[in-house]
Amino acid sequence: MKVAGLFILIIGIVLTVFTAFKFFTKEKIVDLGAVEISRDVPHYFSWSPALGIVAIIIGGAIVWQSSKKT
Repeated sequence: MKVAGLFILIIGIVLTVFTAFKFFTKEKIVDLGAVEISRDVPHYFSWSPALGIVAIIIGGAIVWQSSKKT
C-alpha cells in the first residue's frame, strides 16, 4: 500500500509542476501521387494544478496511513 501511495504522490507532483502536454500530428496538405506535402499540427492537452494537489493529498494520506500501522 505504501508503494501505491508513493506512486500517487509522485504523479501528483508531476501533475502540479507540468500543467500541459503538447504533441504533434501530421496533416496532409497536398497529395499528388508521388508528391506529398504535409505539416505538423500542434495539439495541447492541459489540466488544472488543483488535480495534482488533490493527488498529492491522497498519496500523502495513503503513505501516512500505511506507515502508521507498522
